[in-house]
Amino acid sequence: MSQPAAKAGSPLAAARPPVFSKARIVAGPGFNRWLLPPAAMAMHLSIGMAYGFSVFWLPLTRVLGVTAPVAGDWQRSEVMWTFTLFFIFLGSAAALFGHWLEKVGPRLAGTVAACCWGGGFLIAALGVYWHRIELLWLGAGVIGGCGLGLGYISPVSMLIKWFPDRRGVATGMAIMGFGGGAMIGAPLADWLMRVWATDTSVGVWETFATLGVLYFVVMMIGAFGYRLPPEGWRPSGWQPRQNVRRQVQGYFVHLDRAHHTPQFWLLWAVLCLNVSAGIAVLGVASPMLQEVFGGRLLGEPVAFADLTSAQAAAVASVAAGFTGLLSLFNIIGRFLWASASDWLGRKGTYTVFFLCGALLYALAPMAGELGQVAAFVTLFCVILTMYGGGFATIPAYLADLFGTQYVGAIHGRLLTAWSTAGILGPLLLSGTLEALTAAGASKASAYGTTMYLLAGLLVLGLLCNLAVRPVAERFLTPVVPPAALAHTGAATGGAREDPGDPHPHWRPAPETWPRVYLAWIAVCLPLAWGVGSTLVKSSVLFR
Repeated sequence: MSQPAAKAGSPLAAARPPVFSKARIVAGPGFNRWLLPPAAMAMHLSIGMAYGFSVFWLPLTRVLGVTAPVAGDWQRSEVMWTFTLFFIFLGSAAALFGHWLEKVGPRLAGTVAACCWGGGFLIAALGVYWHRIELLWLGAGVIGGCGLGLGYISPVSMLIKWFPDRRGVATGMAIMGFGGGAMIGAPLADWLMRVWATDTSVGVWETFATLGVLYFVVMMIGAFGYRLPPEGWRPSGWQPRQNVRRQVQGYFVHLDRAHHTPQFWLLWAVLCLNVSAGIAVLGVASPMLQEVFGGRLLGEPVAFADLTSAQAAAVASVAAGFTGLLSLFNIIGRFLWASASDWLGRKGTYTVFFLCGALLYALAPMAGELGQVAAFVTLFCVILTMYGGGFATIPAYLADLFGTQYVGAIHGRLLTAWSTAGILGPLLLSGTLEALTAAGASKASAYGTTMYLLAGLLVLGLLCNLAVRPVAERFLTPVVPPAALAHTGAATGGAREDPGDPHPHWRPAPETWPRVYLAWIAVCLPLAWGVGSTLVKSSVLFR
């Protein structure tokens, strides 16, 4: 006979944890861990639209004039402050609320992220409607930036705990979504603005409102898909190995002690230097390609300064394809390199990043001087795989060094390196370009010199990475083994218990696999659409 439903206020109902509590989302035997990467990707594909915000800059400069800017319209430099605020508050929120996330669990953190990101779009919509730029900055930049930070780190610790055997693969699958968000969001936003545009509106505030609701719903679905493993859980048949990839098995470093270790600051420098070089290139990708090659992008030997207006428009279109292609390889690198780090080791993977990256940056000016467009594009596509791979590999690197107990919070604090790099990289590159051109250097020559500068940043990163060693024993705290769960295989749909093993483990229940396939299809279809659109636009670069 089936059990009667628990009435409100009854002991059975009172015993059930609140919907947002950490205890409520601890999975039971038979749960399929492969449901979690699609949930994380739903979160990251939404917040990844931050990289696609450039689609709004031009329309935001003609909110009043509609067809052309008029007196009182915002300047592009004003609206672009939103992008800077994104990454300042991403790092700040991740650092400030990382410990809170570990205490309350990823579902509540993901829900708050959805409210901040979706709500930030709605506040930005009001700012555009009332033409108050401070509301645009507050909504999209500050509140949205906090949603970025919480949404970015909310699934990381959870995935590392569920995939101790494939840490790099797990974080790579989730974090590649952040790189892919712009490939879906930017063309979607462009289409929505055209749909909502009228004789009196450019369609921006309506698009902000639509995206705010859409992203809130998608992120809430992701957050409610989050689950935590029981304490000490591990995959069926997997045994931990003490090696260079898992340096603290049976131990962890407390959050309050992590930033007292040299390893934390070495990895902070590693991430900051890798991101500074990559984000500097992303910031100038379109103008760099146009100014280095000019008419050669169209098959005509014409310098950039001598292009007609029609040629300049065609060159700009080609350069937009280049920017999209870089985003695609950013995504590929997040999964490819993070997965490879499970075999190469995290330190070995970063060593490859810095050695190969420095070499490729040094070769780029030569490709520009020889007029080899395809070679130039290929070099930067490979460079961007390592830029994305650096983001996806760092959580597993932290787990190897500091253990998994506080890895989400430690990762949050480390992301201040991203905020720093978001300011340092573009400022360093733009300042160097301005100084060189002011001294009389051509644009193409100035870009070549900056590439050598970025190569130097990667050499510094290599030295920091080589200095990383296992954490000293005085910082380590032993993990207390959990008591064995009292479940039995017959009662739990596939659970398997070893009385002599204190760690719970099980195989996924067979009936969970259809849900896994549907979840993966749901996140991969829009991503495939974005990839296809990017490949079509960028195909002209290799004609």
